[in-house]
Amino acid sequence: MAEIQVGAARRRDVRQMGAVLARAFERDPVMMWMVPDDATRERALARMFATMVRHHYLRTGAPEVAGGDHVGAAALWDPPGKWKQSRLQELRMMPGFIRAFGRHVQRGQLVSDLMKEKHPEEPHWYLAVIGSDPTVRGTGFGQALMRSRLDRCDAEYAPAYLESSNPDNIPYYERFGFTVTGEIRLPEGGPSLWPMWRRPR
Repeated sequence: MAEIQVGAARRRDVRQMGAVLARAFERDPVMMWMVPDDATRERALARMFATMVRHHYLRTGAPEVAGGDHVGAAALWDPPGKWKQSRLQELRMMPGFIRAFGRHVQRGQLVSDLMKEKHPEEPHWYLAVIGSDPTVRGTGFGQALMRSRLDRCDAEYAPAYLESSNPDNIPYYERFGFTVTGEIRLPEGGPSLWPMWRRPR
């Protein structure tokens, strides 16, 4: 099998990244809670992810894509000390979020606030989002992205952090050395997220 190409995300990848991540997360429990309407979820998530990439992640220089010109998977990383969005970035993202979520925009804000509240202070690489297009899932795209950045974490002797929004994915992250450190419960009978921490190897 040909080696999967992994590289830094570029501005021209934004639309593809948004679409790939939207398809990857369409049935994710937290995303289903944030956007309850099945008919509009994929479009809403594509807009949300593209907004995040355009106004925050491209500025950190840390997001990566797998698959070359045809993006099959994407990972949104923040370098140590860079995970907090600036007030200006938040303002620039707000119109995109409002268009994406409509009357449910407060749910998205609530999830973001709860995640920030539990975010560790120790410097680390932060994996905010990773997802593969369902058409390539299980073929190594996600693994190639994980290995690319975790190899750097180990070389820099830096820890890594993520929140799993789907309990089914916890064993996958554990294979890469992450361990669950708690639980973030959403209100109104919503689902949970599981913070996970990885020490460098």
